[in-house]
Amino acid sequence: MNVLTIEKISKSYGIKTLFNDLSLSINDEDKIGLIGVNGTGKSTLLKIIQGIETSDKGELAYKKGVRIEALHQTQEFDNQVNILEQVLNDASKVSKDQEIWNLESQAKTVLTKLGIHDFERKIESLSGGQKKRVALATALISPCDLLILDEPTNHMDNDTIDWLEEYLKRRKGALIMITHDRYFLDRVVNKILELDKGRLFEYQGNYTSFIEKKIERMEMEQRAEQKNENLFRRELEWIKRGAKARSTKQKARIQRFDEIKESRGLILDGEVEIDVASTRLGNKTIELSNISKSFGELTVIKDYTYTLLKDDRIGIIGDNGIGKSTLLNIIAGILKPDFGTIEVGSTVRVGYFSQESEGMDENLKAIDYIKETAENFVTPKGKYVGASKLMETFLFDSQLQYTVINQLSGGEKRRLFLLKVLIDEPNVLLFDEPTNDLDIETLKILEHYIDIYEGIVITVSHDRYFLDRTCNRMFSFEGEGTIKEYMGNYSDYLIENKSNNQARILKATIANSENTNNEKKTEQKTSKVNLTAKNPKLTFNEKREFDIIEDEIEKLEERLDEIALEIEASTSDYTKLQELNDENEIVELKLLEKMERFEYLSDKYELSN
Repeated sequence: MNVLTIEKISKSYGIKTLFNDLSLSINDEDKIGLIGVNGTGKSTLLKIIQGIETSDKGELAYKKGVRIEALHQTQEFDNQVNILEQVLNDASKVSKDQEIWNLESQAKTVLTKLGIHDFERKIESLSGGQKKRVALATALISPCDLLILDEPTNHMDNDTIDWLEEYLKRRKGALIMITHDRYFLDRVVNKILELDKGRLFEYQGNYTSFIEKKIERMEMEQRAEQKNENLFRRELEWIKRGAKARSTKQKARIQRFDEIKESRGLILDGEVEIDVASTRLGNKTIELSNISKSFGELTVIKDYTYTLLKDDRIGIIGDNGIGKSTLLNIIAGILKPDFGTIEVGSTVRVGYFSQESEGMDENLKAIDYIKETAENFVTPKGKYVGASKLMETFLFDSQLQYTVINQLSGGEKRRLFLLKVLIDEPNVLLFDEPTNDLDIETLKILEHYIDIYEGIVITVSHDRYFLDRTCNRMFSFEGEGTIKEYMGNYSDYLIENKSNNQARILKATIANSENTNNEKKTEQKTSKVNLTAKNPKLTFNEKREFDIIEDEIEKLEERLDEIALEIEASTSDYTKLQELNDENEIVELKLLEKMERFEYLSDKYELSN
């Protein structure tokens, strides 16, 4: 049953267009993952669906009596009530009389599963992460036809994420959510929506299926781009030969040439790149010797010794509040241990991507924040680039560069902070929950950067995919100050501990394939007639052919335009896309033959007059 239909909605903020003519249908069995680069309008789209914001144009048609419940990145709370009262008050507002009696039992069960046990605790005493879990509990127990979740796994430990996965898989009703957790997407959703440069692409299946189909789409786009390049070259040759403005047809061909010239290279832009160098790391790194740290009666690190290796890729895991960030702060020199010593090599240069974007003055323009570090930067290949150019590679166009930071989205701020950390050329990188508020595209580029990074990387994260993708050693905080070390990534840790029956599923190969498709190039060999031959004049049949060939070329070009529109309208139908691409290739070959024939006849016509 259809829950919601969206018809050609658009949304802009000032001169920035988030999306245009966006259409979507949500059914009651859909479990949708919404992905895309930060700042493209994902959260805005969810708010429009809920009715918190309005679109500039277009229509939304809801099922009669539809109930929508949502978890957004920011929620409103009554700080004077306790946790249970907050959840019950909010959930009862959307519940029918026969549902209310069971809410308290559900609330206590869900809160407990989310790691909240003191139901009488006041809201005002909770941390940001705890408030997020309270808001999530409210959304989960509130009866609804469509559940909207914006980054539900942030600030959650892995056991809680596992429970939430199972809960959402069993839950009846439509679901649409934004999350960076790729394993979560893989297990929960049956449809992926990708918001990319104002357009919405729909893929049936989970995240793995999306990766496969996205590669297919990219291959098709690259083939289309290559065909566009080939067509441009042919048009360029024709225009250089001196287009005769003796007919409206040829004027139209000149206009087409200009359009093709302007459209070149537009398909494959818009990807984050990380191209910054790191400082050389000497033999002595950082040595922790018998360190301990306590906060009151709580001991988080007890008598711990470890020397960082130059190729370490360490993942730190454990329950919330157990001391993971404390270890990073000690390594970074922000905190001192109560006991033990830390020795730091003279070449060590630490970059710390903290949770709170430390030191970011939000009153600065984005480019001025970057220029605080330097005006120019050196790439790993020794090339100097300016701050503005470097920011462009991080998807900060000229408009965003001169935007005051407090006007950026949360994800854009985090991406800016990440760039700031990296351009300082650290050789020891500390990441505290790096996947919070970073989009999947940026995470993939960051993962690739870590692959080639010459230095030490230490990551505190609950993102199982990121830990699997980047780590070769795990530090597990076991409680009471104990830290255990395990070789391998997160899935290896699970297998060794036999603590999760999904461990071997997680060990599956990560889909991070790069497009290596090599297209076959079609070569057209045509014999050029020597126009200085005895009889250069057009024959009777050639005159007839010359009179109609421009019409034939025009029809072929019109068909190419029609195919392009049909391809754009069939992004989720890959059988249809393949048929259209095959036809496109045939039509282009015919067009090539006709254009070469037209050149021959044109030359012969000029010599005969």
